[in-house]
Amino acid sequence: MIILKIGGSILTNKDSKESEVDDLSLKRIASEIKASLDASPKQLVIVHGAGSFGHPPAKKHKIGEEFDESQYPQKRLGFCEIQNEVKKLNMFICEAFIAEGIPVIAIPASSFITATNKRITNGNLDLFKNYLQKGFIPVIYGDVVLDDDLEFCVISGDQLIQYLAKNLSPDQVILGTDVDGVYNKNPKTHDDAIFFDKFTSLEDLDTLEGTTNVDVTGGMVGKIKELLHLADLGIESKIINAEVEDNIFKVLENKPVKGTIISRGN
Repeated sequence: MIILKIGGSILTNKDSKESEVDDLSLKRIASEIKASLDASPKQLVIVHGAGSFGHPPAKKHKIGEEFDESQYPQKRLGFCEIQNEVKKLNMFICEAFIAEGIPVIAIPASSFITATNKRITNGNLDLFKNYLQKGFIPVIYGDVVLDDDLEFCVISGDQLIQYLAKNLSPDQVILGTDVDGVYNKNPKTHDDAIFFDKFTSLEDLDTLEGTTNVDVTGGMVGKIKELLHLADLGIESKIINAEVEDNIFKVLENKPVKGTIISRGN
């Protein structure tokens, strides 16, 4: 089984104030996934980010921060707005995949996951396993969930990857982002940024800026932290550039693709 995460920055115009899908990128990625499924049978779970659909309202409503009881009705409505926005993005993504003949089934995190202080503490994955056994491809995404300490919080697609991988024991964990992998500093703002073929510790970063899109879920540093948790469990993962044509197809087919392996090993 493969867990594939597609970043919100690939699927949407993440810096836009409006919710915009990158239709060309979405269609290309859907066709690459379909080509891989046609080339070789495989179980697949897809995780996607929230991009320009989820991040602006999450920042606006400050979901995940402590608030007074008097603010509860407003926060609850904000929760609903965010959940509705990310669901819209998921609908566009699933429509594109189904149009390519990919049997995807959406499973929102808000429907079965709860958290404590912004970390997932409960979520039954039996439904995932049942859909996988029947040949479906579950699709889950960054979402808002109930939180035992904070009432509500945002759960990133990157944290979902860690939770899924820890409980489903995949053969591969792949993250498609808008850069080739991990650099010691942001390669889009530093020409001298050094690329890592393998990454084992946050201490290797020159700066915790380390991200091309700073967002409410922590950007590249947030991704690395989640993947290092997996590495501690002996599960390797790989970050690749999903903006490069055929990279998704190649990585799903175990063909060479430039990227960074996240591992605690040498």
